[in-house]
Amino acid sequence: MSTREDPSRQRRRLRVELRRVRDAAGLTQRQAVEQLEWSLSKLIRIEAGTVGVSVTDLRAMLQLYGVTNQALVDNLTEAARGSKGQSWWSQYRESITPQFAQYLGHEGSASSIRVFHPFLIPGLLHTEEYAFALQRVHDEGAPTRRAVALRMERQRKLLGRDKPPQAAFVVGQEALYRWIGGPAIMGRQLRRLLEVMSGPGASVQIVPFSAGSYAGTIGSFVLLGFDSGEDLLFAEGVSGELASREDQEKIGRFTEYFDTMRDLALPDDQARALVEGRISEFEEAAESAAADSGLQRPRSAPQLGRPGSRSDLADLRDVPCRSQKVDERRVSSAAVTQTPSSP
Repeated sequence: MSTREDPSRQRRRLRVELRRVRDAAGLTQRQAVEQLEWSLSKLIRIEAGTVGVSVTDLRAMLQLYGVTNQALVDNLTEAARGSKGQSWWSQYRESITPQFAQYLGHEGSASSIRVFHPFLIPGLLHTEEYAFALQRVHDEGAPTRRAVALRMERQRKLLGRDKPPQAAFVVGQEALYRWIGGPAIMGRQLRRLLEVMSGPGASVQIVPFSAGSYAGTIGSFVLLGFDSGEDLLFAEGVSGELASREDQEKIGRFTEYFDTMRDLALPDDQARALVEGRISEFEEAAESAAADSGLQRPRSAPQLGRPGSRSDLADLRDVPCRSQKVDERRVSSAAVTQTPSSP
Protein backbone atom coordinates (compact mmCIF):
# COMPACT_ATOMS: atom_id res chain seq x y z
CA MET A 1 0.00 0.00 0.00
CA SER A 2 1.43 3.31 -1.07
CA THR A 3 1.87 6.03 1.49
CA ARG A 4 1.08 8.52 -1.31
CA GLU A 5 -2.57 7.57 -1.09
CA ASP A 6 -4.95 9.91 0.68
CA PRO A 7 -4.56 9.53 4.47
CA SER A 8 -8.31 8.97 4.85
CA ARG A 9 -8.07 5.82 2.72
CA GLN A 10 -5.25 4.54 4.91
CA ARG A 11 -7.27 5.27 8.05
CA ARG A 12 -10.22 3.36 6.67
CA ARG A 13 -8.00 0.35 5.95
CA LEU A 14 -6.76 0.46 9.54
CA ARG A 15 -10.29 0.98 10.87
CA VAL A 16 -11.64 -2.15 9.18
CA GLU A 17 -8.69 -4.41 9.97
CA LEU A 18 -8.18 -3.33 13.58
CA ARG A 19 -11.84 -3.88 14.44
CA ARG A 20 -11.74 -7.26 12.70
CA VAL A 21 -8.68 -8.52 14.59
CA ARG A 22 -10.01 -7.18 17.91
CA ASP A 23 -13.28 -9.03 17.36
CA ALA A 24 -11.30 -12.17 16.44
CA ALA A 25 -9.40 -11.85 19.72
CA GLY A 26 -12.71 -11.79 21.61
CA LEU A 27 -12.11 -8.38 23.16
CA THR A 28 -14.53 -5.50 23.59
CA GLN A 29 -13.28 -1.95 23.17
CA ARG A 30 -13.34 -1.44 26.93
CA GLN A 31 -11.40 -4.63 27.61
CA ALA A 32 -8.81 -3.64 25.01
CA VAL A 33 -8.20 -0.13 26.40
CA GLU A 34 -7.89 -1.48 29.94
CA GLN A 35 -4.98 -3.67 28.85
CA LEU A 36 -3.48 -1.00 26.59
CA GLU A 37 -3.91 1.61 29.34
CA TRP A 38 -5.54 4.01 26.91
CA SER A 39 -8.66 6.12 27.13
CA LEU A 40 -11.74 4.60 25.53
CA SER A 41 -12.18 7.68 23.34
CA LYS A 42 -8.74 7.12 21.77
CA LEU A 43 -9.63 3.63 20.57
CA ILE A 44 -13.05 4.77 19.40
CA ARG A 45 -11.48 7.49 17.25
CA ILE A 46 -8.96 5.04 15.76
CA GLU A 47 -11.63 2.47 14.97
CA ALA A 48 -13.90 5.17 13.54
CA GLY A 49 -11.12 6.23 11.16
CA THR A 50 -11.26 9.85 12.29
CA VAL A 51 -7.60 9.90 13.37
CA GLY A 52 -4.44 8.14 12.30
CA VAL A 53 -2.46 5.76 14.48
CA SER A 54 1.23 5.76 15.28
CA VAL A 55 3.34 2.72 14.45
CA THR A 56 4.10 2.28 18.18
CA ASP A 57 0.40 2.22 19.09
CA LEU A 58 -0.36 -0.10 16.17
CA ARG A 59 2.25 -2.63 17.30
CA ALA A 60 0.85 -2.57 20.83
CA MET A 61 -2.63 -3.29 19.49
CA LEU A 62 -1.51 -6.10 17.21
CA GLN A 63 0.47 -7.72 20.02
CA LEU A 64 -2.55 -7.57 22.31
CA TYR A 65 -4.80 -9.05 19.62
CA GLY A 66 -2.36 -11.88 18.94
CA VAL A 67 -1.70 -11.00 15.28
CA THR A 68 1.30 -12.97 14.05
CA ASN A 69 0.78 -12.86 10.26
CA GLN A 70 3.85 -10.88 9.20
CA ALA A 71 2.39 -9.83 5.84
CA LEU A 72 -0.62 -8.33 7.61
CA VAL A 73 1.60 -6.64 10.20
CA ASP A 74 3.74 -5.09 7.44
CA ASN A 75 0.68 -3.99 5.48
CA LEU A 76 -0.91 -2.30 8.47
CA THR A 77 2.39 -0.71 9.51
CA GLU A 78 2.68 0.93 6.10
CA ALA A 79 -0.94 2.07 6.38
CA ALA A 80 -0.22 3.57 9.81
CA ARG A 81 2.68 5.56 8.40
CA GLY A 82 0.38 6.90 5.69
CA SER A 83 -2.56 7.63 7.96
CA LYS A 84 -1.11 10.86 9.31
CA GLY A 85 -1.53 14.19 7.60
CA GLN A 86 -4.33 16.08 5.92
CA SER A 87 -6.80 14.69 3.40
CA TRP A 88 -7.35 16.50 0.10
CA TRP A 89 -10.63 18.01 1.31
CA SER A 90 -9.13 19.53 4.46
CA GLN A 91 -8.44 22.79 2.61
CA TYR A 92 -12.21 23.14 2.13
CA ARG A 93 -13.17 22.32 5.70
CA GLU A 94 -14.79 25.71 6.25
CA SER A 95 -17.22 24.96 3.40
CA ILE A 96 -18.60 21.65 4.71
CA THR A 97 -20.27 20.29 7.81
CA PRO A 98 -18.38 17.95 10.18
CA GLN A 99 -20.74 15.15 9.15
CA PHE A 100 -19.94 15.59 5.46
CA ALA A 101 -16.22 15.80 6.23
CA GLN A 102 -16.52 12.44 7.96
CA TYR A 103 -18.40 11.07 4.95
CA LEU A 104 -15.68 12.24 2.55
CA GLY A 105 -13.17 10.32 4.64
CA HIS A 106 -14.98 7.14 3.60
CA GLU A 107 -16.07 7.97 0.06
CA GLY A 108 -12.60 7.70 -1.47
CA SER A 109 -12.28 4.06 -0.42
CA ALA A 110 -15.69 2.94 -1.69
CA SER A 111 -15.97 0.23 -4.33
CA SER A 112 -19.55 1.22 -5.14
CA ILE A 113 -21.68 4.32 -4.70
CA ARG A 114 -25.46 4.59 -5.04
CA VAL A 115 -26.94 8.09 -5.06
CA PHE A 116 -30.55 9.27 -5.00
CA HIS A 117 -31.94 12.79 -5.21
CA PRO A 118 -35.67 13.53 -5.61
CA PHE A 119 -35.51 17.00 -7.20
CA LEU A 120 -31.91 17.98 -8.10
CA ILE A 121 -29.10 16.58 -10.24
CA PRO A 122 -26.70 14.79 -7.81
CA GLY A 123 -23.54 16.71 -6.92
CA LEU A 124 -21.20 14.17 -8.50
CA LEU A 125 -22.79 14.93 -11.88
CA HIS A 126 -22.92 18.73 -11.61
CA THR A 127 -21.47 21.05 -14.18
CA GLU A 128 -19.53 23.88 -12.61
CA GLU A 129 -22.13 26.51 -13.48
CA TYR A 130 -25.07 24.44 -12.19
CA ALA A 131 -23.21 23.96 -8.90
CA PHE A 132 -22.51 27.68 -8.75
CA ALA A 133 -26.17 28.56 -9.34
CA LEU A 134 -27.20 26.27 -6.50
CA GLN A 135 -24.56 27.47 -4.06
CA ARG A 136 -25.01 31.21 -4.58
CA VAL A 137 -28.47 30.95 -3.00
CA HIS A 138 -26.66 30.43 0.33
CA ASP A 139 -23.69 32.77 -0.02
CA GLU A 140 -21.84 34.99 -2.48
CA GLY A 141 -18.30 35.55 -3.68
CA ALA A 142 -15.37 33.55 -2.31
CA PRO A 143 -17.42 31.10 -0.18
CA THR A 144 -19.43 30.11 -3.26
CA ARG A 145 -16.30 29.63 -5.37
CA ARG A 146 -14.71 27.52 -2.64
CA ALA A 147 -17.77 25.30 -2.30
CA VAL A 148 -17.96 24.79 -6.06
CA ALA A 149 -14.22 24.08 -6.26
CA LEU A 150 -14.68 21.38 -3.61
CA ARG A 151 -17.48 19.78 -5.62
CA MET A 152 -15.46 19.75 -8.82
CA GLU A 153 -12.39 18.28 -7.13
CA ARG A 154 -14.56 15.65 -5.45
CA GLN A 155 -15.77 14.56 -8.89
CA ARG A 156 -12.21 14.29 -10.17
CA LYS A 157 -10.94 12.42 -7.12
CA LEU A 158 -13.76 9.88 -7.11
CA LEU A 159 -14.95 9.37 -10.68
CA GLY A 160 -11.74 10.38 -12.45
CA ARG A 161 -9.38 7.96 -10.75
CA ASP A 162 -7.93 4.89 -12.51
CA LYS A 163 -10.40 2.50 -10.89
CA PRO A 164 -13.52 4.52 -10.04
CA PRO A 165 -16.24 2.96 -7.90
CA GLN A 166 -19.24 1.34 -9.55
CA ALA A 167 -21.70 4.24 -9.61
CA ALA A 168 -25.51 4.22 -9.84
CA PHE A 169 -27.62 7.38 -9.76
CA VAL A 170 -31.40 7.57 -9.40
CA VAL A 171 -33.02 10.97 -9.91
CA GLY A 172 -36.59 12.14 -9.60
CA GLN A 173 -38.07 13.52 -12.82
CA GLU A 174 -38.54 16.88 -11.12
CA ALA A 175 -34.77 17.43 -11.41
CA LEU A 176 -35.22 17.78 -15.17
CA TYR A 177 -37.83 20.51 -14.75
CA ARG A 178 -36.50 22.60 -11.87
CA TRP A 179 -34.87 25.72 -13.34
CA ILE A 180 -31.44 26.13 -11.74
CA GLY A 181 -29.63 29.21 -13.02
CA GLY A 182 -31.57 29.57 -16.28
CA PRO A 183 -32.31 27.60 -19.45
CA ALA A 184 -28.79 27.80 -20.91
CA ILE A 185 -27.29 26.41 -17.71
CA MET A 186 -29.96 23.72 -17.50
CA GLY A 187 -29.45 22.73 -21.12
CA ARG A 188 -25.72 22.20 -20.58
CA GLN A 189 -26.32 20.38 -17.30
CA LEU A 190 -28.73 17.96 -18.93
CA ARG A 191 -26.28 17.39 -21.77
CA ARG A 192 -23.76 16.37 -19.12
CA LEU A 193 -26.37 14.05 -17.61
CA LEU A 194 -27.09 12.54 -21.04
CA GLU A 195 -23.38 11.90 -21.61
CA VAL A 196 -23.22 9.88 -18.40
CA MET A 197 -26.44 8.02 -19.26
CA SER A 198 -25.07 7.09 -22.69
CA GLY A 199 -21.53 6.20 -21.62
CA PRO A 200 -19.90 3.33 -19.73
CA GLY A 201 -19.04 3.16 -16.05
CA ALA A 202 -22.12 4.67 -14.41
CA SER A 203 -25.88 4.27 -14.63
CA VAL A 204 -28.47 7.05 -14.37
CA GLN A 205 -32.17 6.31 -13.95
CA ILE A 206 -35.18 8.63 -13.79
CA VAL A 207 -38.16 8.03 -11.50
CA PRO A 208 -41.19 9.48 -13.36
CA PHE A 209 -43.91 11.69 -11.89
CA SER A 210 -46.32 8.80 -12.46
CA ALA A 211 -44.59 6.88 -9.63
CA GLY A 212 -46.64 9.07 -7.29
CA SER A 213 -45.74 8.83 -3.62
CA TYR A 214 -42.69 6.61 -3.30
CA ALA A 215 -39.84 5.96 -0.87
CA GLY A 216 -37.70 8.71 -2.42
CA THR A 217 -39.92 11.41 -0.97
CA ILE A 218 -37.99 10.97 2.30
CA GLY A 219 -35.11 12.94 0.76
CA SER A 220 -31.71 12.46 -0.84
CA PHE A 221 -29.15 9.92 0.34
CA VAL A 222 -25.95 8.10 -0.62
CA LEU A 223 -25.03 4.44 -0.02
CA LEU A 224 -21.35 3.49 -0.11
CA GLY A 225 -20.20 -0.10 -0.54
CA PHE A 226 -16.75 -1.45 0.37
CA ASP A 227 -14.75 -4.55 -0.48
CA SER A 228 -14.88 -5.45 3.20
CA GLY A 229 -18.64 -5.99 2.84
CA GLU A 230 -19.47 -3.08 5.12
CA ASP A 231 -21.93 -0.50 3.78
CA LEU A 232 -22.30 3.10 4.87
CA LEU A 233 -25.28 5.45 4.55
CA PHE A 234 -25.19 9.23 4.32
CA ALA A 235 -28.66 10.78 4.57
CA GLU A 236 -28.31 14.28 3.18
CA GLY A 237 -30.04 17.33 4.61
CA VAL A 238 -29.19 20.54 6.43
CA SER A 239 -26.37 18.88 8.36
CA GLY A 240 -26.37 15.30 7.10
CA GLU A 241 -26.41 12.03 9.02
CA LEU A 242 -23.89 9.21 8.74
CA ALA A 243 -24.81 5.60 9.55
CA SER A 244 -22.33 2.72 9.55
CA ARG A 245 -22.31 -0.92 10.58
CA GLU A 246 -23.74 -0.06 14.00
CA ASP A 247 -27.07 0.70 12.30
CA GLN A 248 -27.43 -2.12 9.80
CA GLU A 249 -31.22 -2.06 10.04
CA LYS A 250 -31.34 1.52 8.78
CA ILE A 251 -28.80 0.84 6.04
CA GLY A 252 -30.81 -2.19 4.95
CA ARG A 253 -33.99 -0.13 4.85
CA PHE A 254 -32.42 2.54 2.62
CA THR A 255 -30.92 -0.17 0.39
CA GLU A 256 -34.43 -1.50 -0.13
CA TYR A 257 -35.64 2.03 -0.90
CA PHE A 258 -32.96 2.41 -3.56
CA ASP A 259 -33.72 -0.94 -5.18
CA THR A 260 -37.45 -0.13 -5.20
CA MET A 261 -36.82 3.21 -6.90
CA ARG A 262 -34.71 1.51 -9.56
CA ASP A 263 -37.66 -0.75 -10.27
CA LEU A 264 -39.95 2.29 -10.58
CA ALA A 265 -37.59 4.13 -12.94
CA LEU A 266 -38.26 4.65 -16.64
CA PRO A 267 -36.71 2.22 -19.13
CA ASP A 268 -33.35 3.53 -20.31
CA ASP A 269 -34.51 4.48 -23.82
CA GLN A 270 -37.49 6.43 -22.46
CA ALA A 271 -35.29 8.20 -19.90
CA ARG A 272 -32.81 9.29 -22.57
CA ALA A 273 -35.65 10.50 -24.83
CA LEU A 274 -37.09 12.52 -21.93
CA VAL A 275 -33.72 14.16 -21.21
CA GLU A 276 -33.16 14.90 -24.90
CA GLY A 277 -36.58 16.55 -25.07
CA ARG A 278 -35.87 18.72 -22.05
CA ILE A 279 -32.51 19.76 -23.54
CA SER A 280 -34.26 20.93 -26.70
CA GLU A 281 -36.83 22.89 -24.69
CA PHE A 282 -34.18 24.58 -22.55
CA GLU A 283 -32.05 25.46 -25.56
CA GLU A 284 -35.05 26.98 -27.34
CA ALA A 285 -35.91 28.96 -24.19
CA ALA A 286 -32.31 30.19 -23.93
CA GLU A 287 -32.34 31.37 -27.55
CA SER A 288 -35.65 33.14 -26.96
CA ALA A 289 -34.34 34.83 -23.81
CA ALA A 290 -31.19 35.99 -25.61
CA ALA A 291 -33.22 37.38 -28.49
CA ASP A 292 -35.63 39.19 -26.15
CA SER A 293 -32.80 40.81 -24.21
CA GLY A 294 -30.68 41.62 -27.27
CA LEU A 295 -27.85 39.37 -26.05
CA GLN A 296 -26.03 36.61 -27.83
CA ARG A 297 -26.69 33.14 -26.50
CA PRO A 298 -23.93 32.19 -23.99
CA ARG A 299 -21.52 29.82 -25.72
CA SER A 300 -19.42 28.62 -22.81
CA ALA A 301 -19.63 27.94 -19.11
CA PRO A 302 -18.81 30.84 -16.78
CA GLN A 303 -15.19 31.06 -15.65
CA LEU A 304 -15.65 30.67 -11.92
CA GLY A 305 -11.94 30.56 -11.15
CA ARG A 306 -11.32 34.25 -11.84
CA PRO A 307 -11.84 36.23 -8.63
CA GLY A 308 -13.92 39.32 -9.28
CA SER A 309 -15.20 38.10 -12.66
CA ARG A 310 -18.84 38.92 -13.33
CA SER A 311 -19.19 36.35 -16.11
CA ASP A 312 -20.32 33.90 -13.47
CA LEU A 313 -23.49 35.97 -13.00
CA ALA A 314 -24.40 36.86 -16.59
CA ASP A 315 -25.98 33.54 -17.52
CA LEU A 316 -27.90 33.42 -14.24
CA ARG A 317 -29.99 36.39 -15.34
CA ASP A 318 -30.95 35.05 -18.78
CA VAL A 319 -34.50 34.02 -17.87
CA PRO A 320 -37.12 36.75 -18.28
CA CYS A 321 -40.37 35.66 -16.67
CA ARG A 322 -42.19 35.59 -20.03
CA SER A 323 -39.62 33.12 -21.37
CA GLN A 324 -40.17 30.83 -18.42
CA LYS A 325 -43.92 30.97 -19.07
CA VAL A 326 -43.33 29.99 -22.68
CA ASP A 327 -41.31 27.02 -21.52
CA GLU A 328 -43.93 26.04 -18.97
CA ARG A 329 -46.53 25.83 -21.76
CA ARG A 330 -44.21 23.43 -23.53
CA VAL A 331 -43.83 21.44 -20.34
CA SER A 332 -47.60 21.15 -19.94
CA SER A 333 -47.78 19.43 -23.32
CA ALA A 334 -44.97 17.00 -22.52
CA ALA A 335 -45.72 13.34 -22.07
CA VAL A 336 -45.95 13.28 -18.28
CA THR A 337 -48.80 11.93 -16.25
CA GLN A 338 -48.51 13.99 -13.08
CA THR A 339 -47.44 17.49 -12.10
CA PRO A 340 -44.48 17.61 -9.65
CA SER A 341 -45.40 18.60 -6.14
CA SER A 342 -43.67 21.40 -4.30
CA PRO A 343 -40.57 20.33 -2.33
